[in-house]
Amino acid sequence: MAKKRMAVEFGMGTSLRKQDYTGAAIRGLKDALWHNSLSLADAFGFKKEEMLIDVEIGVQEPRSVEIEDLKKILPYGRSTFKVVHGGLDILKPNKNGVTIIANVAIIVSFDMERINVK
Repeated sequence: MAKKRMAVEFGMGTSLRKQDYTGAAIRGLKDALWHNSLSLADAFGFKKEEMLIDVEIGVQEPRSVEIEDLKKILPYGRSTFKVVHGGLDILKPNKNGVTIIANVAIIVSFDMERINVK
């Protein structure tokens, strides 16, 4: 496979009250997705389902993110998810809990070898 990176999008999501890492990651993923309208598939003669989508999420507690919930957000493409240590946990003023910030990167690629096969 000749995987070629075509676009990178970034997003940020928060959980202000619930201390929900998955919720913050979902908001970050939606933030990244909803800030673009890529027509790369059409430009190269691909179906949208052929998009290779790599999602990387940074939060302070990576094991607390439910990847299956994130997979439901992507409308098409073949996706992989990686959750790493990152983002921020901001201590609340009363020191009773934290506000969670998740950072998200979405990398869109295509198998360019498929074009050369036709």
